[in-house]
Amino acid sequence: MPTMEIELWWLLALTVLFFALGWVAARIDIKHLLRESRALPLSYFRGLNFLLNEQPDKAIESFIEVVKVDPQTIDLHFALGNLFRRQGEIDRAIRMHQNLLDRHDLAADKRQLAVFELAQDFHRAGLLDRAEELFSKLDGSPFEVQSLGFLLQIFEQEKDWQKAINVTKRMEALAKRPYFKEIAHYYCELAQAAMLRSQLEEARSHLEQALAEYKLCARATILLGDVEAQQGNYDMAAAAWQRIES
Repeated sequence: MPTMEIELWWLLALTVLFFALGWVAARIDIKHLLRESRALPLSYFRGLNFLLNEQPDKAIESFIEVVKVDPQTIDLHFALGNLFRRQGEIDRAIRMHQNLLDRHDLAADKRQLAVFELAQDFHRAGLLDRAEELFSKLDGSPFEVQSLGFLLQIFEQEKDWQKAINVTKRMEALAKRPYFKEIAHYYCELAQAAMLRSQLEEARSHLEQALAEYKLCARATILLGDVEAQQGNYDMAAAAWQRIES
């Protein structure tokens, strides 16, 4: 048999083999899905249908029925908790996620997820201290970057600029992207607070740190001119403000 015919024969044989393997795998997957779907109560599918039709209230009612029938449906507990939070029923979301955390048989990855979800509940409820405590527990977890984002929101809301700087620097290291502009503005916030207390040297120090992070920060340069003016250094103030033009 010529070489070309042998290659074509092997190519055809391999094609048939791959098709047969794919067909068998598909049959196995379908059987597995059918077994799983038969094990689920009808309320589960009603809930999914309500979700698809953007009827979250009715979906919640259906999913609650499923949870009553089968309390072991952990993923459904998470889904319900998220639905409660989205609907503004924060107390119910907190109870749902706290109940999951109280389970001794909860796997480690699910426990981290429960902490993350409960932290979001507290954040949504305005319980910032409790939210901060839980988000801080997720260092080194798959939810660390997202948790740092929430922590940053909390520190901005509380005007805790030093903590905001620390978190942003951690985000910078994890995300491998620069946040120098944001950090510079947080130093400017610290400087303005110091200026209000008439602590001008402290303000100057913060502004120098801001410019070290981002030397083109116009806000820091303007504030530095203000500090010089308040100290009577008018020539230096004018020089600082003139740098804005260039």
